[in-house]
Amino acid sequence: MAVRRNVYLDHSASTPVDPRVVEAMIPHFSDVYGNPSSAHSYGRKAEKAIEDARETVAKVLNAKPSEIVFTSGGSESDNLALRGAAWAMKDKGRHLITTPIEHSAIGKTVAQLVDVMDFESTVLPVDCEARVDIEDFGQAIHAGTTIASVIYANNEVGTIQPIPQLAALARERGVLFHTDAVQAGGQLTLNVQALGVDMMSLSAHKFYGPKGVGVLYVRDGVELVAVQTGGNHENARRAGTQNTPLIVGLAKALQWAYEEIETRTAHYRAMRDLLVDGVLSRVPNAQFTGHLTERIPTHASFVFDGIDSTTLLMHLDMKGVAASGGSACKTGNPEPSSVLLAMGYNEQEAIGTLRLTVGLQTTEEDVEYAVETIAEVIEKLTRLKREMVL
Repeated sequence: MAVRRNVYLDHSASTPVDPRVVEAMIPHFSDVYGNPSSAHSYGRKAEKAIEDARETVAKVLNAKPSEIVFTSGGSESDNLALRGAAWAMKDKGRHLITTPIEHSAIGKTVAQLVDVMDFESTVLPVDCEARVDIEDFGQAIHAGTTIASVIYANNEVGTIQPIPQLAALARERGVLFHTDAVQAGGQLTLNVQALGVDMMSLSAHKFYGPKGVGVLYVRDGVELVAVQTGGNHENARRAGTQNTPLIVGLAKALQWAYEEIETRTAHYRAMRDLLVDGVLSRVPNAQFTGHLTERIPTHASFVFDGIDSTTLLMHLDMKGVAASGGSACKTGNPEPSSVLLAMGYNEQEAIGTLRLTVGLQTTEEDVEYAVETIAEVIEKLTRLKREMVL
């Protein structure tokens, strides 16, 4: 076994903040500290910083600054998009379309709208690679359908959906289309004109920005009822004093992510492919999950039949490898991944998941150590399980 090292392979969960982003934020904690809603010079400086950030984000998204809403993160953006639009359009229809592989910020919001607020929903099936069928999507739309929400890139298996085609079909039928693009930020195009979406959610800490700040793109003409009430911030779409430092950080992180996207994604793919090749060649019966090519560049995911994710992650962590399981694992009570179940895996397979996501700092040495560690831990856990059966 190689000398122990610390390897972070959970960039889909969160990325380290770019030092340049930290530097850009610092003055807005100490020098530009006014409330951006205040009329005096201190407030105007903060307001200018926010509006400059809005223009930066809009440029990356090929959108208008007026279409950019700053939020506390991806979950709030998802909630505002879905619930806000559903409430605004409830007199036109109460039918929502989504998928079984959405982030819980979408899934639980849809469930609440159905269970508490008298909406109805269609949950589209996905294939064994976690892809939505365009024909199924079209057939699900009916006269009462108002909103469809399909995740851009899945957080568990990395699969990318055919968003432009789905959004175009929704627009033809008069249905608003939202996509949760949290995992896509910094890796895939966010050009909302090319994607054709009406609403799109982002979160800064997925692309080397700070936690606690996000974006909701809302196409001009889309009406939202504010989910969070109070002051008329963000064009009356979200109450609460804007967090100037974090908004500045988000904009800078997004700007640099797309100025450097070619070199970044080339590095991601190289490291990811080394991981995939290494795990599949070193671990017997390892199954690669998700679409082989239509997936985000940082993402590799696997199923190890008969291995509990909770135990696997604990052993990897003890050896310095930080990773993630696809399921909502609880110590002593592992639960199968709903995403993998929707893809056709059985419950036993859906418990043995592993997500490995590389980043800017990932090296070949990190990958080699991680592969060796994973192979060693899987062998150990398999042996222990066999001995317990005997």
